[in-house]
Amino acid sequence: MQDFLSVLSGGFVGFVLGLVGGGGSIIAVPLLLYLVGIPAAHTAIGTSAVAVSLSAFANLINQARSGLVKWPCAAAFAASGVFGTIIGSYAALQLPGARLVALFGALMIGVGVLMLLRKDAEGDPNVRLTLKTAKSMLPWLIPAGLMVGTLSGFFGIGGGFLIVPALIFATGMPIRNAIATSLVAIVVFGAATAANYAYAGEVDWNLAGFFVGGGIAGGIAGTFAGKALSGHKAALQLVFALFVIATGVYVIYKAVASA
Repeated sequence: MQDFLSVLSGGFVGFVLGLVGGGGSIIAVPLLLYLVGIPAAHTAIGTSAVAVSLSAFANLINQARSGLVKWPCAAAFAASGVFGTIIGSYAALQLPGARLVALFGALMIGVGVLMLLRKDAEGDPNVRLTLKTAKSMLPWLIPAGLMVGTLSGFFGIGGGFLIVPALIFATGMPIRNAIATSLVAIVVFGAATAANYAYAGEVDWNLAGFFVGGGIAGGIAGTFAGKALSGHKAALQLVFALFVIATGVYVIYKAVASA
């Protein structure tokens, strides 16, 4: 039954990612905890990190073919952020599960609010990280990567909702380039977090495999649905943001109730 529920959960996350274009990974941990029934918060986070990294890698292949990925910017951001990811995931492993889940719920509420407030920026599609522009861009890219990587590792999430605005702020690239470029960091951050949790024995590899399988199928379905409902994207994002906030409230309630 757990295997089926893991496929179902992965399918839902993938569907949301395909439908609204981001943010779906934030609901992976609550699904693994409360639907799939993983008893330990740390195991749910470690398993989620594996699934998020692999799913992002699958999406990155398509985005790379489209030419939207700003590779030098992605490399600088991910390289600085991976150190924060290791620190963040190690710190999370030291916390009691109930406290970590409560903090995760608070993060979900914050993410939902950011989704409600986010505006698509025009940006400069010709922005490049080169030897000439490094002096002005790296002082912004490196600390932004370190900060976002730490949060990503701590909560075991892809962090795309933080990476995208951080890339836009640090480089001035358009949002569609930022979304594509963020996948590089999500793959790296997810892999580093998963490795730390796996070393601690906090990854259920069997459920992770089923989750990823469901996510691939759900992503395909969500992509088709997103194209069909492209005229209602703003409404879909609004509904999903409210769902994330409500789920965050529920997660905090469950964590406090079990403490």
